[in-house]
Amino acid sequence: MAAIYVIWGATYLGMMVAIESIPPLLMSGLRFLIAGAILYALFRPRERPTRRQWLSALVIGSLLLLGGNAMVAVAETRIDSGVAALIVATIPLWFCGLDLVATGRRPQPQVVAGLVIGFAGIALLIRPGGDIDLVGALVCLVAPFCWAIGSLYARSAPLPSRPLLGSGMEMLAGGAVLVVAAGAAGELGDFHPAEVSGRSWLALAGLILFGSLVAYSCYVWLLKVAPTELVGTYAYVNPVIAVLLGAVFLSEPLTVWVLLAGAAIVLSVVLIVRAQSRAAIEPASALEPEEDGATLAA
Repeated sequence: MAAIYVIWGATYLGMMVAIESIPPLLMSGLRFLIAGAILYALFRPRERPTRRQWLSALVIGSLLLLGGNAMVAVAETRIDSGVAALIVATIPLWFCGLDLVATGRRPQPQVVAGLVIGFAGIALLIRPGGDIDLVGALVCLVAPFCWAIGSLYARSAPLPSRPLLGSGMEMLAGGAVLVVAAGAAGELGDFHPAEVSGRSWLALAGLILFGSLVAYSCYVWLLKVAPTELVGTYAYVNPVIAVLLGAVFLSEPLTVWVLLAGAAIVLSVVLIVRAQSRAAIEPASALEPEEDGATLAA
């Protein structure tokens, strides 16, 4: 639990340092291509993926990594890492809202309260005339929305039985799409490895090793041995860790508005995650919300 709390919370700081001298789309592409290749090499000998599974991995990887993770990196060129973490923390809100629309189920009162409080927190954070860059905040807001769509699709998509193999395929496919997107955005022509700082290379290595490999492996193991509600607490601990790390290591300001919006967003996530955990007692659905979230944070 300490690993997924701290490591996933620190990935926002890591991305901010990495993009100091590596273009954001290319940085994300390199991160997931390398991490995906490692996972795929480790788990492919036990199971040979089919063409349908690769197609699913391409769709999921594009939504989660290009529409999701990479948009956070792009947004962090304009907004603080702590602010980005708070915006990304709203993924349970988007996931829950889209799920309710798709299924037509009547939401629990606790879920309704969480949605109202959470979106009020977003409004406080990116209010017009505030001190947060609006374009950067809106780009970052694309990430949890795409993650929620990709996660809902992943529920029924044909994927390998081993989660780590499926994640490796998604990282490989999504990483390849990211490199193509980086080329289309002109990042490849502007990239000169000799000009990348040592701390950016170190941050990228940390994102690959710890964020995408160590923490996610810990998470998959925890799903098998720990209560779901306990494991799900990462969703509202990560943004707190990210905000604190950004303030300590990058001197990011902790304004009253950021603190108020952050408190509202974290409270909303607590309400929704706990409601989902109680509703997930039924067999075969108990781990779905948290499994989806794991892929995103990886």
